[in-house]
Amino acid sequence: MIRRARHLALAGLLLLITLGAPARSSAREHLQLFVTEPYLELHTGPGRGYPVFHVVARDASVDVLFRRTDWFKVRTERGVEGWASQSDMLKTVLADGTPFLFPLGDRAGFSSHTWEMGIFAGQYGAATLISGYAALSFNSQLQLEAAVGNFLGKFTNGVTGDIGFAHIILPEARVSPFLTVGVGLVRTEPKATLVQPANRTEQSAYVGGGLRYYLTRRFFLRAEYKAHWIFTRRNVNEEADEWKLGFAFFY
Repeated sequence: MIRRARHLALAGLLLLITLGAPARSSAREHLQLFVTEPYLELHTGPGRGYPVFHVVARDASVDVLFRRTDWFKVRTERGVEGWASQSDMLKTVLADGTPFLFPLGDRAGFSSHTWEMGIFAGQYGAATLISGYAALSFNSQLQLEAAVGNFLGKFTNGVTGDIGFAHIILPEARVSPFLTVGVGLVRTEPKATLVQPANRTEQSAYVGGGLRYYLTRRFFLRAEYKAHWIFTRRNVNEEADEWKLGFAFFY
């Protein structure tokens, strides 16, 4: 009877350990930070316009759930979730006491960030162009870019899609030039009144360059030129110059 009770107790202990293991591992699936100031203010939303509803005392910890531009959503030890500003999060530390570092929405972030997106207006050949792009940075000088555009001309409308690489020459400068190279597709829809020409989708390649100008916070101007070579089915390559200017932001 005593031996059976021991076996049951051991089985119960093993069950508790098994059930407790996932809880302990999941508790640290988020980055843990400690408050060094007298308190950390938590807002109900990601902005100064949202009221403060909770404060975290000094030496208490929070888990970082995710980031939205200049705000971090965190969770306290008691499970309270709220938003802390970037400036307040700069005053927190890791478990070993080292400062919490992250890309900032300033000149430092402009020189080194992960993602950027933008929208442009310009010309594609003789047509008016509206386009947008997104880029993933591998480091401060090399990024992969994808762009789509819609051009409207007197005789032809169409859609473009490009993918390629950009090399940032002076990433730390407020005005930083860059070079681009890549490939793409061009969908051309000719206009006609009597005989309707066939629409065409053709491959293309491009080289180009431009300038980035940092404005403020996460925003910058981007001016760009691309020289396109369009490989037609008639074995006669066409050329198109693309000029555009627009706003972009990074995060």
